[in-house]
Amino acid sequence: MTEPRHFVGDTLVIASHNQGKVREIAELLGAYVAKFPSAGDLALAEPDETEDSFVGNAVLKARAAAVGSNLPALADDSGLVVPALGGAPGIYSARWAGPDKDFGLAMRRGEQELGDGDPAAHFVCALALAWPDGHVEAVEGKVFGRLVFPPRGDRGFGYDPIFIPTGFDTTFAEMDPTAKHSMSHRADAFRQLVERCFKA
Repeated sequence: MTEPRHFVGDTLVIASHNQGKVREIAELLGAYVAKFPSAGDLALAEPDETEDSFVGNAVLKARAAAVGSNLPALADDSGLVVPALGGAPGIYSARWAGPDKDFGLAMRRGEQELGDGDPAAHFVCALALAWPDGHVEAVEGKVFGRLVFPPRGDRGFGYDPIFIPTGFDTTFAEMDPTAKHSMSHRADAFRQLVERCFKA
């Protein structure tokens, strides 16, 4: 097994046009990286997510941003998995929100499709760190919990207002961001990535 590649430098492109996601990633990696230009800041096009897994889509987006910027780039592909819905929305979590990224719409759809079904759910976050030469390091994090309707809280983004992590009675959108960062699927993935690529 090859040794993981370490990140060196002060600039890491975040392969996203979602400012909420860019902010959260910058908070999680701020101790290791100085500058976080986003794909949106650099006017990089968002590639079509044509893979059939979270990791596959993260790798695709990271490689496109690394090549487009000629800098190391980090992409995340994350979503909500509801076993009672056959794993949906899964890799289509963002698409459920439609072209206007209306997650209110996506959460209503989830409520309608689930009905009285089992509310168990988990979030998945795949992270891919790509270099312009094509090398990629990828990890996947998860957090388990259940869905609650109607949505609660105005913090976070995406499906956070309907997700209560196991052992808690508040949604991610009701939590202090620091508490959420300590346990989220993204935090789990970042712990793995930091261990792999950022710690000496």
